[in-house]
Amino acid sequence: MIIKTAIFKGSSTKVEQKPAFKAPEYAFIGRSNVGKSSLINMLCGQKGLAKTSSMPGKTILVNHFLINGSWYLVDLPGYGFARASKKAQASLKSMIEDYVSHSEELAMLFILLDSRHPLMEIDYNFISAVAGAGIPFAVVLTKCDKLSKAALDKNTSAMQTELDSIKPGITVFATSSEKKTGRDAILSAIEAGLNDLRNQQRNTDTI
Repeated sequence: MIIKTAIFKGSSTKVEQKPAFKAPEYAFIGRSNVGKSSLINMLCGQKGLAKTSSMPGKTILVNHFLINGSWYLVDLPGYGFARASKKAQASLKSMIEDYVSHSEELAMLFILLDSRHPLMEIDYNFISAVAGAGIPFAVVLTKCDKLSKAALDKNTSAMQTELDSIKPGITVFATSSEKKTGRDAILSAIEAGLNDLRNQQRNTDTI
């Protein structure tokens, strides 16, 4: 897939506040400081599209970017930001749950994990909840360039074992925003998903 246009269309705190134009949504989420904004900028080829910061918890709204005029890339707030107040944490949790549970246009949720660290309990619980709800999702390992191949293979294998205990066969993408590793694989997966949705719509229209 070639991304020709990526346009910010708005921020929201509730599903009913999403952009009026409806299109398939591919959303990205992960713990604070997992490298989500950098990954989104890398995928779209626009350095400043999603705001990056060394301070975790920068994304505090649900942000919609219209890609090629036909689908949305959705930047969700990070979860597990310990420095936020309990009230702020509860607000972010509610916002995430509202979107993930009630957005009818959500086609795929990409859950980001830092490849340098073991799967944390908060990640395990979130992935388990998503899998249990039947929401389509894949896992994206970030910052893979920060590890040697041996260390990356070891961490990936350990993580895959834990993921299999949640749901066997979860798709995992290895990425590096700096080296653009994994970009083609993720965009190809999105393109395949869009084609499937179009075919389903055609079949529905002919019935």
